[in-house]
Amino acid sequence: MNIYVGNLPFSATDEDLSNIFSEYGKVDSAKVIVDRETGRSKGFGFVEMSDTAARKAIETLDEADYEGKQISVNEARPKTNNRTSGNNFNRRSW
Repeated sequence: MNIYVGNLPFSATDEDLSNIFSEYGKVDSAKVIVDRETGRSKGFGFVEMSDTAARKAIETLDEADYEGKQISVNEARPKTNNRTSGNNFNRRSW
């Protein structure tokens, strides 16, 4: 299962995420998302682990305190393509 972890401190690393979640089972991957231009954390990440371990981690860690921040932990939703070209204004025939 893919798990979304939000409201992370900007200092959190992939290794930190892996360590937090490994208490609940084997972590297949852990990734803090970073800004491409600055290399700075965006404050969220994803963890991949078995469904059973993931459910236990979500139940326990959602709204838990991590380094002074209340993290949000839930099942990740599939990425959708909601971006528009910016030209979505109401066009009239003149």
